[in-house]
Amino acid sequence: MDFEMVMQELEALGKERMKKMYIGNGAHEPLFGVATGAMKPIAKKIKKNQPLAEQLYATGNYDAMYFAGIIADPMIMTEADFERWMDGAYFYMLSDYVVAVTLSEADIAQDVADKWIASGEELRMSAGWSCYCWLLGNRPDTEFSSSKLAIMLEQVKNTIHDSPERTKSAMNNFLYTVGISYLPLHEMAIETAEAVGPVEVKRDKKKSSILVASENIQKEMDRGKLGFKRKYVRC
Repeated sequence: MDFEMVMQELEALGKERMKKMYIGNGAHEPLFGVATGAMKPIAKKIKKNQPLAEQLYATGNYDAMYFAGIIADPMIMTEADFERWMDGAYFYMLSDYVVAVTLSEADIAQDVADKWIASGEELRMSAGWSCYCWLLGNRPDTEFSSSKLAIMLEQVKNTIHDSPERTKSAMNNFLYTVGISYLPLHEMAIETAEAVGPVEVKRDKKKSSILVASENIQKEMDRGKLGFKRKYVRC
């Protein structure tokens, strides 16, 4: 399938209701409003195709950019490629659910995520923390440095309440993910989450969300999810 065919298929799958929902979350035109599950049959036909992924991502069309993440080949993407994708990620559903997810399957994931966390830019920071969530929820605990993650937990404790809104949300998710999916620091994550307490995330035109990582960790523990790892990160 070539670029034109994929764009036509995506357009045909668009639904007004999904489009409104995406726009409500921060997407803007151009977009078709395709449910992510509806993309799977096209993705199965294409599998991985980095040149096509690049063409689709460059359109600025939200659905095409999302689909680009599904068919991208993270192992051949360079740091410069990820930086370029991040430059085009204009709201959190792209930064955290397309770019961060794709990065999490690359060998350079932690190095790039560390730079983004230190960048001071809201969506880059959000993508960096989110990438760690995808990594921790999928890879064996032995692939991570406990001392490094402990420093990151400390960083969350000291800075989350003063961080930009989307970054707060991703940091809160990091706390929760360490608490559930990274057993060596399970106790420390709970202590940190309790010290952090409720986190208020303000949203454009919507009422604020109150996030409480300690409660979410407890809920998942009650469901027997401690140590949970995903089989796959991308759909």
